[in-house]
Amino acid sequence: MSANFAEIPRLVVCLSGSGTNFQALLAAIAAKELRAQIVLVVSNRQAAFGLRRAAQAAIPTLYFPLAPYTKAGLGREAYERALAERLAPYQPNLIVLAGWMHIFGPAFLAAFPNQIINLHPALPGTFPGTQAIQAAFASFQRGEITQSGCMVHYVVPEIDAGPVLVQANVPFEPDDTLETFETRIHQAEHQIIVEAVSRFLAAKG
Repeated sequence: MSANFAEIPRLVVCLSGSGTNFQALLAAIAAKELRAQIVLVVSNRQAAFGLRRAAQAAIPTLYFPLAPYTKAGLGREAYERALAERLAPYQPNLIVLAGWMHIFGPAFLAAFPNQIINLHPALPGTFPGTQAIQAAFASFQRGEITQSGCMVHYVVPEIDAGPVLVQANVPFEPDDTLETFETRIHQAEHQIIVEAVSRFLAAKG
């Protein structure tokens, strides 16, 4: 289900929220810092502002929620197989999970082997799953850690446990609030997601 890397690499971005990391990729492409094209933006949440960002950039969007499948008794595997079938015609070289709030299982991963990367706001082996920034900040307040960070990793069935492409350390500052720390995490995310996509494509090209 992959395309020819001799052509401009094709990215599918999956998001569930505001889409600031998608915007960082768009900006890097526009500035010719990243040789790629975003061919589709997918969200499982209709209200995700990232869908509006994509529409404003004239990029195709797909709203594809899990709820209709669970209500019909079909379950997550059927949802993931159906989503993979919807993405296949776009022939993505890489699928980027940028704030995507759904854990993919084997059905989806098998459809795009070694072609899916995820951005996670914690360092390898720390604070997997949701609320990672909040958990790291609470750990800092208890005096347990002096830094956290973010990473981009290959997606495997285990949550936030795949091989790491890029990571960035973000030290805590003595007067940090959750908000100030979160802002610096997001700034680091915007940098490493571009770097990770560049590294992935360079390795394949």
